[in-house]
Amino acid sequence: MLIRKLFKFENAHIVRGCSTQRCAYSIHGHSYKVELLLEAHALDHGQMVYDFGLLKGDIRDLIDAFDHAVALWSGDDPDYLEAMRKHSERWVLIPVSPSAEQFSRLFFRLVDTALSLTVMANGEEDVRLHSVIVHETETGYAQCFREDAENMRMGPIVLTAITFSPAIVQEWHDPGLFERLQRGERRANPSPCKDTEKERTRAAML
Repeated sequence: MLIRKLFKFENAHIVRGCSTQRCAYSIHGHSYKVELLLEAHALDHGQMVYDFGLLKGDIRDLIDAFDHAVALWSGDDPDYLEAMRKHSERWVLIPVSPSAEQFSRLFFRLVDTALSLTVMANGEEDVRLHSVIVHETETGYAQCFREDAENMRMGPIVLTAITFSPAIVQEWHDPGLFERLQRGERRANPSPCKDTEKERTRAAML
């Protein structure tokens, strides 16, 4: 079974080397929509694949980091990168160009890492990230599957090559979030609510 969670943010970028001159040479912005598709073949104690509320922590912080920020490709002109980091509080330096295609791969890596390091606490089984869809406009999107995220022909995306500005990090619920992911440190989901535990106990007694 697949479930889908939608996130939205505003972001600015330049996509060097693309065919459209305005996109390649002028800073411009988009109203992005990011869809996370999660897959599992069993349900948790709440009879869900994965409680959407659990996506409001680390994963939402990682995606919201791009809101009202400028996405910078580390391979861009050094003077441009320096100027943007000087005049904008919110920026994210990434190892690939911020096209919709690369954004979908980037978000796959970030979300997949966070999800794989999560200790489940409510009977979730084999929950995994199926794919990520990034809508750059109302009419165009890119969808990344696991094989795309791991495809070296599209360029490697490693966490250590991503930098979030200090202003972004300060807004996270856990300012050490990204360092924790890079270390591979596991973190447990919150325990299920007491009502859920009571219902599970009651069902077991029937």
